[in-house]
Amino acid sequence: MPIITAPLTPALPPAIDLFGIAVFALSGALTAVQMRQTFVTAAFFALMTGVGGGTLRDLLIGAPVFWVRDHYVAPVCLAVALLAWFTPVRWWQGRLLEWADALGLAVYAVFGTIKALAWGVPAGPAILMGIVTSCVGGIIRDVLAGHPSILMRPELYVTAAALAATLAAVGIALGLSAGLSSALAAAAGFALRGAAIHWSLGLPAHVGPEDAD
Repeated sequence: MPIITAPLTPALPPAIDLFGIAVFALSGALTAVQMRQTFVTAAFFALMTGVGGGTLRDLLIGAPVFWVRDHYVAPVCLAVALLAWFTPVRWWQGRLLEWADALGLAVYAVFGTIKALAWGVPAGPAILMGIVTSCVGGIIRDVLAGHPSILMRPELYVTAAALAATLAAVGIALGLSAGLSSALAAAAGFALRGAAIHWSLGLPAHVGPEDAD
């Protein structure tokens, strides 16, 4: 079996990468805790939410699954599950986690796009890989919990990821450095998601067949 050699991919600093994974994992663990599930369920939710999007991206672009070869990702998800399990739920109420999730959403949409581009994926599918990276973990969490998925809610969530991913691909296409493209794109995605959180912005829903006339 041939050995897959990774191309030179702009990587997040390890501490930032693990922090972002931890934020996503915490949202998964807290979902299980709020549902009064077991610790095993909380740990599973943490892992699936933290790595779900990146796992699907790597499988689709033919890259080694990132967390399988990393010594720290799974333990961080487990540690986050322990944190959620042994701390009062009221500590995590409010919008602090939501804002941290917004930052992770924008950053991973950009990172997923640039990684896909580095692996030779065309711009259009690469943008979709960025969206997958940042959103699929949350979708898996919601589906497992039996909650309406972020895809089924009008809030600007996937839209913010799409904006960040698109701007990252456009910046690379225009010849900007990966660092500058990433920073500008992530800032734009975070700003849109932040505006949605602050002002409760959402996309309009279809009027439906009864009101179409």
